Amino acid sequence: MPRYFFNARIGDELIDDPEGDELRNVDRAWEVARAMIRELLRTEGAQPSLLNAVIEVTDDHGEIVLEFPFAEALLDEPDERVTKH
Repeated sequence: MPRYFFNARIGDELIDDPEGDELRNVDRAWEVARAMIRELLRTEGAQPSLLNAVIEVTDDHGEIVLEFPFAEALLDEPDERVTKH
């Protein structure tokens, strides 16, 4: 299973993920990145520096396979909307 690393870029600072996670594919990495961002925003609040931050997901070779802006994690997916019927 491939290993993905979730590095946070906040302004000019890059916070490396030295361990990473073994995940089945990049789609699962997207889900993990989104959950990480939402949890961080929930605990730290929607600070301007965080809303402009990005999670850079890299593979074992250090290649960026996904960039996930923190602000994008706040958008609801259509499947998650709750109807009031």
